[in-house]
Amino acid sequence: MRTVNTAADLDPATPVIVGVGQASERIGEPGYEGLGEADLAARAVTAALRDALPGPGGVDPAELAQRVDTVAAVRSFEKSSPASYSPFGRPDNMPRAVASRTGMDPRRAVEEVTGGQSPQHLITEFCGEIAAGRCEVAVLFGAEVMSTVRRAQRAGEQLDFTEHSDGALEDRGYGIAGLTSIEEVRHGVVIPISQYSVAENARRHRLGLSARDYALSMGEWFAPMTTVAAANPHSAAPHEWTAEELATVGEQNRRVSVPYPRRLVARDQVNQAAAVVLTSVGAARAAGIPAERWVFLHGHADTREKPLLARPDLADGPASVAAVREALAMADAGIDDIACFDVYSCFPIAVSHVCDDLGLAPDDPRGLTATGGLPYFGGPGNNYSMHGVAEIVERVRRAPGTRGLVAANGGIMSKYSVGVYSTSPAPWRHSTSDDVQRALDAVADVPVTRYPEGPATIESFVVIDPDGAAPGATVVGRLPDGSRFLAAVAPDDADLLELLTGDADPIGTPVYARSTAQRNLVTRTRAEMDRRLPRLEPRLAESYEHLEVRRDGHLLEVTINRPESRNALSPLTNAELDSVFDAYFADPDLWVAILTGAGDRAFSSGNDLSASATAGTLEVPANGFAGITSRRSMPKPVIAAVNGYALGGGLEAALACHVVVADETASFGLPEVRVGLAAAAGGLVRLPRRIPSAVAHDMILTGRRLDAQEAAAHGLVSRIAPAGGVLDTARAVAQEIVAGSPVAVRASLAAMADADGEPDTAAAVAASMSVLDAVLVSQDTREGIAAFLEKRPPRWTGR
Repeated sequence: MRTVNTAADLDPATPVIVGVGQASERIGEPGYEGLGEADLAARAVTAALRDALPGPGGVDPAELAQRVDTVAAVRSFEKSSPASYSPFGRPDNMPRAVASRTGMDPRRAVEEVTGGQSPQHLITEFCGEIAAGRCEVAVLFGAEVMSTVRRAQRAGEQLDFTEHSDGALEDRGYGIAGLTSIEEVRHGVVIPISQYSVAENARRHRLGLSARDYALSMGEWFAPMTTVAAANPHSAAPHEWTAEELATVGEQNRRVSVPYPRRLVARDQVNQAAAVVLTSVGAARAAGIPAERWVFLHGHADTREKPLLARPDLADGPASVAAVREALAMADAGIDDIACFDVYSCFPIAVSHVCDDLGLAPDDPRGLTATGGLPYFGGPGNNYSMHGVAEIVERVRRAPGTRGLVAANGGIMSKYSVGVYSTSPAPWRHSTSDDVQRALDAVADVPVTRYPEGPATIESFVVIDPDGAAPGATVVGRLPDGSRFLAAVAPDDADLLELLTGDADPIGTPVYARSTAQRNLVTRTRAEMDRRLPRLEPRLAESYEHLEVRRDGHLLEVTINRPESRNALSPLTNAELDSVFDAYFADPDLWVAILTGAGDRAFSSGNDLSASATAGTLEVPANGFAGITSRRSMPKPVIAAVNGYALGGGLEAALACHVVVADETASFGLPEVRVGLAAAAGGLVRLPRRIPSAVAHDMILTGRRLDAQEAAAHGLVSRIAPAGGVLDTARAVAQEIVAGSPVAVRASLAAMADADGEPDTAAAVAASMSVLDAVLVSQDTREGIAAFLEKRPPRWTGR
């Protein structure tokens, strides 16, 4: 590494922060204007440009603005996820909207992904761009006006922040994959307060503290931050609190969850903006920016944590600690060499889990925040750490040669970006985060069970609005096999709710789990579970709302009866099919089943998206789509009689069947990618195994359809029926199956299923010999041999 002693020794391409700026307004205070995001951000950018040139001798800030070639915006909360929206509209190109207000005409405009790590990540990225010569002057900014928006909504006012800007925009999208999961959506553990509560309660258990003592410990982490916030003119809540006041629940500090009182969670009702100006050393010199304004990025790191449910320890975030240590190592510094910190502080564990490992105490005299922390200074969405950087830059300028550290967090301790700053000249150092990330990724995930059944223990939990009329509680549990699951607690389960909301630690308590299509449920005992969710004996009902079910001797015919929706499957349809197939597989007198669709237009067009949207959840039985795509065992044959379309989930249901016969007019396809979905009910796995992979990939990636003849040619279909005759053909196939021994048929199905998991053909053949163990001792084998010798049809019993 090249040693740099003075600014004169620096490579002209060395990146440097030359300006920082902040802007804010509080409702009800003098000068409040109710600015939109673009206007408030423009004020922060203007402040940052002026900060770079505070006195005479350099170019005018307006001239510096004209030299900006890159503008990057932190994504605001109004467009941070598919569920977010802008109630009063917004600029369609935020970087250029702000640029036009501040005299900038950049060649490149970027909107970053979602996450509180974004400000630090952008600084690191564009420092690298400057060092590589691809950029000379960059302005990074972000803004939130959530307080103004909510005030207007409450008052019934109509604001208009819509705005069009010409020019290219590099929109990087949400970037939120891995921050939540289907299981968390199903069980309501989606918003940050729920997810962080799970982590926080796990940490409380590790420390062995009662609810009251742990609340006080959280208050001790945050109380010093309120002192900083009280002195910060940009704070949303400039008030000083003691640890006791933060921890004590009362009318002004209600419990929003277990374990959080309101004063211990991030405050998002803010109007705040911040900006940073980056240049190369050469550009800073050319602009006449004084060297005493320069701040260098001595160390940096970016890491990503495993998804919450996959983490070996719910209370830990090793990626965060690894990022801090790597940034310090790059800066040739230890934790004791840092003079000031701004550690991301949306919730107490976001601070404590990092500080625990680094040996930092809540009362460290250097302080853990430079702004005042997210609950008190304010949590301006993804842009909070831009304010942290601005404050740290100011501090190291006031104490030249010292170092400051910014730790920026995104998601649930999910994405972590760290920067070490100082006025001491330092060369640009390339990222070493990839090696760190590989080591983090090498740690094994905890397996997740989507549909748990049986005894378990509580690993962690959350209760939202615990003192309200209908508290919402979710348990993270562990099954005896070590897998993890989520399960809800019934709102009227007073016994379990009392355990979760009381002062004693409930983690480690035995519970019982059971699944439904809607969600999993957990109770204290199996007896209580059986009372709430009794397991009924599988049997056919007299009638169904979405099905026609016909029994003919040993044959069961199941018809999806929703022709008006092309036999699409709603949550109710799935539930009815699941029940019917449970009954079919349990009934010894039913030997073969046919699944088809009503009418001549469709076997099934897949998932009924409108019905699923109305239900508001992903309601699929544990046995999968149509009650069969995820069954671990299909011990009896099922024939798919495809009449018309078999699309999406319809094709996936057909693929789960043992035999597929098709009307000559049938059509097969997986169009999920065309509506932003994926064939996750077996299509991604079964189709490439059933037909040539090149054709399967074509169908999956483009939505291409196969007609019946193509499907047969590729081995997807075994027989083609004349138009309108597919059910007759399926019945003929069923009779051919019934003509064979049920014992032999079922043993053959089981042996073929076992062979699917054995890639070695010789080993699979050897293993398949065990099929004879069941067959040779059956009554059917004796009957079959006797019938052959006596030259008569066998009379099978299925035993």
